[in-house]
Amino acid sequence: MQNKVNYLLRLGDNALILSQQLSQLCGKGPALEEDMALTNVALDLLGQTRLWYEYAGELEGAGRDEDKLAYHRDAHDFKNCLLMEQPNGNYADTMVRQFFFDAWHYFLIVGLTRSSDARIAAIAEKSLKEVTYHLRRSGDLVVRLGDGTEVSHAKTQAAVNELWMYSGEVFAYDAVDEAMVAEGVAPAADGLRAQWLAHVAEILGEATLAMPPADAWMQKGGKQGRHSEHLGYILAEMQFLQRAYPGATW
Repeated sequence: MQNKVNYLLRLGDNALILSQQLSQLCGKGPALEEDMALTNVALDLLGQTRLWYEYAGELEGAGRDEDKLAYHRDAHDFKNCLLMEQPNGNYADTMVRQFFFDAWHYFLIVGLTRSSDARIAAIAEKSLKEVTYHLRRSGDLVVRLGDGTEVSHAKTQAAVNELWMYSGEVFAYDAVDEAMVAEGVAPAADGLRAQWLAHVAEILGEATLAMPPADAWMQKGGKQGRHSEHLGYILAEMQFLQRAYPGATW
């Protein structure tokens, strides 16, 4: 049971931290339509976070609801992958980070719709339409940026090169992930990675961007609570109200 709780927390943490990152861009988008789109994606991910946390809290049985899981855990208790906590940077950085996440997230959610856990399968099915849109949107924007001006191409290639080493952690399965695969709860890493690589290669090719080596060295540790310095700043802003005024409500 604890493995499933940890797996659900990882799903929720990934969605929450990326949602928080995108929400920081509200009012700062390069165009009004993009500003609204970024905020909508952030809200979609926040809604998914609530579903994963709600189920995790119920299984854990320790009285922690979605708010306590989001606002009353320290950085080392979060199990999101390192990719999600990388800085927003310029718009190419934001969109490449989003695309790498969306490509993995889409194939994961498709796999989770076939989960042996009916609750997880139902959450995945509910999320699939949103996740499909996220991938289509971020892929289209990477193509537009990569195959755009000389400046946008250079910035997008730099973002791909910089963020590539954070893209593989989602496929670095540990005992928690493997337990979920063995129980039929989650899809195996090899299949997801093959789908991810194929789709990423297709989009980067269309964007006239060079794809780094698939066997390049990858950063890891986020799943085990070892994070970059960026997460502390993200949580400090996100958790301030509940930490300063515990139990505060509107």
